[in-house]
Amino acid sequence: MKRKEAVISSASQIQRIVIVRLSALGDVTLLLPVIETLKRALPRAQLTWITGAAVYPLLEGIPDVEFLVFDKRRGLRAYLELRRRLVGRSFDALLAMQASWRANFIYPLISAPLRIGFDRVRARDGQWLFTNHAIPFARQHLLDSFFAFIEALGITERVLSWNLPLTEADRAWAAERMPRKRGPVLAVNPGASKTEREWPVERFIEVIRAAQARWQASVVLTGGPGAREREAGDKISAALPSGVRNLIGQTTLKQLAAVMARADCLLAPDTGPVHIANAVGTPVVGLYAVAPPALSGPYRYPGLTVNRYPEAVRTILGRDPRNVEWTARVHRGEPMRLIAVDDVLSRLAQVFENLPHESPAGRTPR
Repeated sequence: MKRKEAVISSASQIQRIVIVRLSALGDVTLLLPVIETLKRALPRAQLTWITGAAVYPLLEGIPDVEFLVFDKRRGLRAYLELRRRLVGRSFDALLAMQASWRANFIYPLISAPLRIGFDRVRARDGQWLFTNHAIPFARQHLLDSFFAFIEALGITERVLSWNLPLTEADRAWAAERMPRKRGPVLAVNPGASKTEREWPVERFIEVIRAAQARWQASVVLTGGPGAREREAGDKISAALPSGVRNLIGQTTLKQLAAVMARADCLLAPDTGPVHIANAVGTPVVGLYAVAPPALSGPYRYPGLTVNRYPEAVRTILGRDPRNVEWTARVHRGEPMRLIAVDDVLSRLAQVFENLPHESPAGRTPR
C-alpha cells in the first residue's frame, strides 16, 4: 500500500523544528549553512539538533540552537536518556538528515506530524519507514541534499555561511603553534576514516618537499589520535625533519578549525577536516578517487580538487562513469594511487602562486 505523504504547511507556521544528524564530522560541518539559513528564514522558530557526542565539541556555542547530545558509546542507555528528554515534547517538523540504523531507532522517539527524510535511493537501512515526506532524488552534493530538506518547507533562499563558534583561546592556541613565516602555510591531513581513501604517505612526502623548495612553504600536519594517522605523521616528520610541525592527535575540534583558519591551503583526502577548512574559508586541495567529489568534496573549492573517481570506475570497476549509480564507490584496487604527485602540485600552484605578498595571519571563520 502506498503511504500518504504529509501535507507541507507554510514555513511561517512551523515554529518547532528538530534535526537529526549524529555524524560524521564533515557531514555535520556541512549542515551548518542550513542551520544559518533556518535562523534567517524563521527567526522565531525553536531549533533542536540531536547530534553525536563525538562531533558536539565543534558545534558547542552555536547560538539559538538547542543541542541534545547522543552518545552512542552508552548503547541502550543513550536511547533511554534521549527518550526521557523528549517525553512530552512535540515538534512541527522533523528533518531526518541521517539514514542509518542508529538514527532510525531515534525517529520513533520524536513526535512530529511532518517527518521529512531522504528519497528511496538515499534512505538507507529503511529510513523511509520512519518518515512521511521525502526530498526528491538528485545526483547532488551532500550540502545540497541538506538544503533540499528546508526547500521542502518552502525556504529557497540559501545562506552560505558556516559561523563556526571559535573562541579567542582557540585562535591563540593555533597562533602560538603556527607563527607566520616568510612563505605560505600548507596544512596536510594525511589520514581518513577509511584506509581506502588515504593517499600513499610517500607521495605526501614528495609533495611537501616540492612545496618547501618551490614556495618556501611551512607545513603543519593535522589529524586525529588514531594509530594509523599518528604513524603517517611520524613517517612524514622523519623524512622531513625541518619545516614541518606535527599536530596530529594534539588538537580539539575547535583548535583544529583554528589551525585551518591560519593555513593558506589544506591538502587532504576525503575526510572531515576538508569540510572544516572549507567552513573557515581556507582553500582545499582535495584528493578523491573512491567517491565522487561532486558528492562530498570541498563545497567552495571544486576547482582545486584532484578527481580520479571517473578513471577509477573505468579501470578498476570496468564500468562507464557516466552511467554508474550515484551510490557506487570504488572499494578495491587502490584507487587513490591513480592520483599523481604532479596532479597535486599543479593544484597547489593555483593557490600559492595567487596569494597576496602578505598572507593573512588567520581568517575569521565564516
